[in-house]
Amino acid sequence: MRRNLAALVSLFSVLSATFATAAEIDWKKVDAAIGKTAAQSGNVYRYGLPRTDLHLTLDGVEIKTAFALGGWMAFETMGDSAMMMGDLVLTESEINPVMAKLLAQNIDVTAVHHHLLRAVPATFYMHFGAHGDPVKLAQSVREALSASKTPFDSPAAVAATPAPEIGFDTAKIEEAIGFKGNNNSGVYQFGVPRLDPVKAAGMAIPGPMGSDNVINFQPTGGGKAAITGDFLALAKEVTPLLKALRSNGIEVTAVHSHMLDDEPRAFFVHFWANDDAAKLAKGIRAALDAVHVAP
Repeated sequence: MRRNLAALVSLFSVLSATFATAAEIDWKKVDAAIGKTAAQSGNVYRYGLPRTDLHLTLDGVEIKTAFALGGWMAFETMGDSAMMMGDLVLTESEINPVMAKLLAQNIDVTAVHHHLLRAVPATFYMHFGAHGDPVKLAQSVREALSASKTPFDSPAAVAATPAPEIGFDTAKIEEAIGFKGNNNSGVYQFGVPRLDPVKAAGMAIPGPMGSDNVINFQPTGGGKAAITGDFLALAKEVTPLLKALRSNGIEVTAVHSHMLDDEPRAFFVHFWANDDAAKLAKGIRAALDAVHVAP
């Protein structure tokens, strides 16, 4: 009995130390290392790395930063360390300099690809991941981004302005899609989680770490909207998803992976269209029906 009690006390001490250490992660130091302030969602801390310096057009549409230029990195706490994932928006000339710096700091580069077709200038997206001390990882990412023109405006230098009005009936869009959206700087955004989460390194990947189906509507006038984003699909879901998008007048712009050790194997399907917003919302709902999300 005494041995069992001693074992339980020892186990409790180990667990208490682990939780205490996790609680002692100083996220203000991580903020300082990357030069941004995190948005917290549960035990995930996410940092926005938007390319506000880039000015893209696609098929005559001026692309808003929140629509397709919102780079990010996020940490999920794991004891006294964290799992990091992220997605950087880069120009062609920035790809190899940034990659060299990430690899030199033992940060995995898990994908490099485009998300949109015909955008001018062309932009590329670099996905990355690592595990370790979040302060050191944030310092490494900040150093890597010094090889790009990614802006790091101080909070005081960014004027707080209300989000522009959305030029279409958002209630109808939400009704058609079946989920609530959010106005982010004039772009109406949806994050739709899968019912069966994808795992990496044996851990379920939360939505803020990149596992949500992301759908963005940018108003283009007269009740129309440009749409883009990505669906997270398993191998057996990819073809039905592509058919659902294309049959609803939505262009498929990329099919690729973002991770190296995901379980089960997952693919991200990116898309684009510019048409009546309500019509496109029905097409998006048809696409969501092809992947495993809440009805």
